Amino acid sequence: MRKHKGFSLIELLIVVAIILIIAAIAIPNLLRARMAANESSAVSSIRTVTTAEITYQSAYPTVGYSKDLVSLGGALGAACVPASTSACLIDSVLANNGNPAGSGKSGYSFTTGAGAASSGLYIGYTIKGIPSSVNQTGIRGFCAEEDAVIRVDPAGVCSATEAGIAAFNPLNQ
Repeated sequence: MRKHKGFSLIELLIVVAIILIIAAIAIPNLLRARMAANESSAVSSIRTVTTAEITYQSAYPTVGYSKDLVSLGGALGAACVPASTSACLIDSVLANNGNPAGSGKSGYSFTTGAGAASSGLYIGYTIKGIPSSVNQTGIRGFCAEEDAVIRVDPAGVCSATEAGIAAFNPLNQ
């Protein structure tokens, strides 16, 4: 009689079933961890822009705050030369929101707006980061204005206006 070496079909099916059960448990946790990392990156980017806005206002007092993200960072892929139209204070990917593809950064899309203007001077700003795909790249939206308090919108939308941003709760830090 010959001795057979190897695994039987039943043994292989049991191993595959165990691997599938482990994957079914691990994949949702991995996706939640990825969304948490994206949200953390978005908050960090909002903090970076807020700090850059304050620096920009100090460096260019005749302009005030910047009117857009490109003014804080510069053109994507171009050498950055500090000026009021490209201050080189943030990285060009964040400054251009991932353009030309418009993909944003770490699953979030960032937009900014000039706040109120007085005598040609921008005396305010807004910055918001919203998930590129709610419940896939992130859940909450984040925003800030010239008071430098990062606020959170649980619905993931946030606001582009100073009055709208004030309605959201500050992020617990």
